[in-house]
Amino acid sequence: MAGVVLEGVSRVYAGRVVAVDQMNLEVRDGEFLVLLGPSGSGKTTTLRLIAGLETPSAGQIRIAGRVVNQVRPRDRNIAMVFQNQALYPHMTVYKNMAFGLELRRAGWLRETWSRIRGPRRSTSPQPAVPLAVDRGAIRARVDAAARDLGVEHLLSRLPGELSGGERQRVALGRALVRQPAVFLFDEPLSNLDAPLRAETRRELKLLHQRLGATTIYVTHDQVEALTLGDRVAVLNRGVIEQVATPWEIYDRPANRFVAGFVGSPPMNFFEGTLIPAGAGPHAAAGPQEGAAAAVPGRWRFSGAGWSFAVEISQGTPAEPTAQPISMVLGIRPEDVRIESAASGGEGQAGRVVLVEPMGDSAVVHVEPAGAGAATDRPAGAGLVRCKMGSRCDVLPGQSVFVDFDGRRAYWFDPVSGRSLPENQASLPR
Repeated sequence: MAGVVLEGVSRVYAGRVVAVDQMNLEVRDGEFLVLLGPSGSGKTTTLRLIAGLETPSAGQIRIAGRVVNQVRPRDRNIAMVFQNQALYPHMTVYKNMAFGLELRRAGWLRETWSRIRGPRRSTSPQPAVPLAVDRGAIRARVDAAARDLGVEHLLSRLPGELSGGERQRVALGRALVRQPAVFLFDEPLSNLDAPLRAETRRELKLLHQRLGATTIYVTHDQVEALTLGDRVAVLNRGVIEQVATPWEIYDRPANRFVAGFVGSPPMNFFEGTLIPAGAGPHAAAGPQEGAAAAVPGRWRFSGAGWSFAVEISQGTPAEPTAQPISMVLGIRPEDVRIESAASGGEGQAGRVVLVEPMGDSAVVHVEPAGAGAATDRPAGAGLVRCKMGSRCDVLPGQSVFVDFDGRRAYWFDPVSGRSLPENQASLPR
């Protein structure tokens, strides 16, 4: 197997359309790396650059330490699985899976015959020819891959006689039998129904654990990315926003884009101000001259119709008369709690706008109390999503109390969108 390295790789199309912008990425040997991002973020273009189906406008691509910018796709020792299976309709499943190995065998025979006939006239270096695979070995590889993917009973059928999920497994098997240095997957599960997609995803994960093959997988589905990847690279407009483990991507997003793209339902964002709790013109003087009256680590955020206390592990000292700090607060729906007004709960008053049952949970949309009458706030501003259990008993129009877990809040720079350190060692002023 082999690692893949991209150094300053760009792809610019006619009209100065930048699909990939100076990308630096290292895929470790044997790693399962997922390229995650919305449509138009450059995921598939990056995969096609690695495969040799696109030519980089700048930068270098290395596979197993070898620069492959000018190497033909067939000579890169990679296998690619596309979104559409691209099976040959006139060939049986067995023939489709064995086709790549048969071509390799035919190429070896042609190369051997040309060497017998005499040396080539060209003095340019020629790529190494893969070792020949005899027919017995081809049969053994196809049978083994078919067993792994559960299609051994379909080897004599034509693609038109298979379901969508079966055709996708055949396409996976065709890549698997080649035993390449790198596997490339371009949204291979997007055409499958939800149960089959989950089952195939599990099989892919088990297959990688067994083979340990270097794998690069493209998807816009965050569930696929978080469940499959050893690491996830989040792309946005041809730029990598963050590369980290699934846990780090979810718990410590690098910026507002990553935080909003990863998570279902998405993170709530509110633009507002942050001030030390107790700070203000009437705050009592501290024990030392100039000390803040605020309790260390205690702050209050106000914005979009909401106001609540938060705790920061190492709050920045602030003068009692300090101006409010502009900030974007992010909080995930699972860290928002609501209780019906009849239960006498704690928190800020709100009104339920929408309830979305999800089976194992429900997503409740709540606006701050009085938001309907507010004229200085755009429609929908301040709407907060809360993820509740499946036995959700609130209804649209109902009055509730909303409580935010301030210890689980995320903070973002309102200009750059970058994530601020959890301890807020240097809050912007």
